[in-house]
Amino acid sequence: MARAAKKTEEFTHMPRVAYFSMEIALENDIPTYSGGLGVLAGDTLRAAADIGVPMVAVTLVSRAGYFRQEIDSQGRQVERPDDWDPARYATRLHAAVALTLEGREVWIGGWLYVLSSRADGGIPVLLLDTDVPVNDPRDRDITHYLYGGDETYRIKQEAVLGAGGIAMLQALGFNLMGYHMNEGHSAFLTLALLRRFAYPAEDLRPGESPYDLPRVRELCTFTTHTPVDAGHDKFDYDLVQRIHGDLPDLNAVRLLAGEDRLNMTRLALNLSEYVNGVAKRHAEVSRRMFPGYAVHAVTNGVHSSTWTSLAVAAVYDQYVPGWCHEPELLSRADRIPDGELWEAHQEARQALADKVRELTGVALDANRPILGFARRMTAYKRADLLFSDPARLRAIAREHPFQIVLAGKAHPKDESGKRLIESLHAHIRELAGAIPMAFLPDYDMALAVLMVSGSDVWLNTPLRPLEASGTSGMKAAFNGVPQLSVLDGWWVEGCLEGVTGWAVGDDTPAANSNDAISLYDKLEKVVLPLWYADRAGWIAVMKGAISKNAAYFNSHRMMRRYATEAYLR
Repeated sequence: MARAAKKTEEFTHMPRVAYFSMEIALENDIPTYSGGLGVLAGDTLRAAADIGVPMVAVTLVSRAGYFRQEIDSQGRQVERPDDWDPARYATRLHAAVALTLEGREVWIGGWLYVLSSRADGGIPVLLLDTDVPVNDPRDRDITHYLYGGDETYRIKQEAVLGAGGIAMLQALGFNLMGYHMNEGHSAFLTLALLRRFAYPAEDLRPGESPYDLPRVRELCTFTTHTPVDAGHDKFDYDLVQRIHGDLPDLNAVRLLAGEDRLNMTRLALNLSEYVNGVAKRHAEVSRRMFPGYAVHAVTNGVHSSTWTSLAVAAVYDQYVPGWCHEPELLSRADRIPDGELWEAHQEARQALADKVRELTGVALDANRPILGFARRMTAYKRADLLFSDPARLRAIAREHPFQIVLAGKAHPKDESGKRLIESLHAHIRELAGAIPMAFLPDYDMALAVLMVSGSDVWLNTPLRPLEASGTSGMKAAFNGVPQLSVLDGWWVEGCLEGVTGWAVGDDTPAANSNDAISLYDKLEKVVLPLWYADRAGWIAVMKGAISKNAAYFNSHRMMRRYATEAYLR
């Protein structure tokens, strides 16, 4: 849909924090996101817009999107193109900048998307785009594919995002008071800043560094999301120099980014004054991964109105006015009449049931609880943990019938993730007749809202300690849906047993091997009996999820933390 044209000049009159992220979920129909990192980035900016934190975001246009997921007759994932036209949603930038990549001049144009606010203004988002006629055909698709291509392609993308983004902000006249890197993909921006703030050669003493490291550090904030070493981008220096040769002195870069390979996370750590993990547990893990660095904890949150069903939001509007702007007011959820909250939840359940029937033909039973599970399909998320013992699962379902709705995409190159999706469909066939189940294809923001609001119990079963934060359970909490989860990521902070939801296993890595038994025990002996036998008790847990979790684990609180601790330090 066409938008009213905006100009960047409307946003350059005040100092702003520049927020860099490889992916940002701007809205459901703009496929510039693949999963949690991008959705978090979108929620970050939506909250900043709501509470007036002055920011400007930089990302790639990703014209070819991520991919549309289809499921074939055997339950295998099939990837389809997901192209989009930025001209339908954004305004073309009136500036272009150039980088030298592989010895060629690569011009970077872009688009302005304005993420609107409940108040005046909004947050400008720059979508960088190398698909301009002046470029060599080999360079026009650099910004096309989200997480696509080989190492060479990734270095080009990250150079465009970081160094190109810095240049674009300067060309457009933005007045910047800081730079926030959401993961290490944009860390080349720190090297661009080193070059910008280099001392004149005539002012240097022999052997003195030409770079103003303290000034660059003071400007930079870095949020790390990845608790495993393999998830951090590392590139051979020879390859980086061949592709992105416009670097500061290589010896200086090695000191900052690693002696053997250029580690983008290490580079960001060394050139950021404020570094944080995305949950208290994740910050602890990150401090062990990177000893010697002060890694703070700013636990993630989700955007209140984006992830709350219309039916539940209407109840909040009546009994907790102002909750959208001040989600902490949801601590007063106990004033909501049980019957009205339950009725609103039934509307959300029906909306999910309608979508399940539309997409899969499966008819859900209104008298059975729905277990929801939706994640990026990769091994450590353990989407198949629930199916570890099909015979016991059948036995539980005979005593307390339930149904399951699943969704999630595997990265096109993640063969184990694709096999996981195939195995889930095998379990669906195996348990047919005993447990109604559906796998919803092409998981996106719109499906996520339906699932986190229409489920009765939200499942999360990652392998400890690999869940940096996880935010889907926070979204469920905004809808009064309690979580049944392994104690990892944010749930270590959010779980009040029997009050906000329930824990699977205990808080130790050794518990991983016993999680299936713990999951079955909790379902059979606690969760399902409560749903069937004590409706008032169940609604009390729903209200606990709202008043204890949604009231705290929201992006408004998160952004206030970033503003006071990172941006205004």
